[in-house]
Amino acid sequence: MHTGRPDLRDPARSTDLCAAGQVWDTRPVRIRREQPSDRPDVLRVVHEAFESGPDEPGEVALTRALFDDPGHIPEFSLVAVVSGDVAGYVIGTRGYIGDTPAVGIAPLAVARAHQRRGVGSALMWALIGAAQARHEPALVLLGENAYYERFDFAPASRNGIEAPVASWGRHFQALVLTDNPVAGRFRYAAAFGL
Repeated sequence: MHTGRPDLRDPARSTDLCAAGQVWDTRPVRIRREQPSDRPDVLRVVHEAFESGPDEPGEVALTRALFDDPGHIPEFSLVAVVSGDVAGYVIGTRGYIGDTPAVGIAPLAVARAHQRRGVGSALMWALIGAAQARHEPALVLLGENAYYERFDFAPASRNGIEAPVASWGRHFQALVLTDNPVAGRFRYAAAFGL
């Protein structure tokens, strides 16, 4: 199974990662549940991660709305802390594949100073582990296939899971965590407005 983690025992591979622009930060990353007192820092990180112009990114309003959404699952609202500061955030909320409860992931955000240093991967692995511990049948998200395949996500349609928006195509991905088949159209938490 592909873990997405580099084999640091292989010096040639380590050098390749550095040459490719991958920087390995030796400061520890601590993943924990988000607390209400973290929310200003979480919104700052989301803003910074998705900023592309003068307006507030839509992901900031979405995150703010998800804090109070009935689909909010505290165990799936995680922060990454580096040197005492919130450096990243991910949230998974209750959604449904047909009538089967599942988890929709969005957003995953990492502060610019901590990008390409494993913070996003640490958040994703922690969220996947939390979902497995709660026996969730599936996780879904909209994102770059090249990034999320390292966590064994694949186009959701391969598992019979339909995107809420057909044009999302292969970028709508799923990680099925059960042997029982899950299929149908995915519905995100109400805050997504889909």
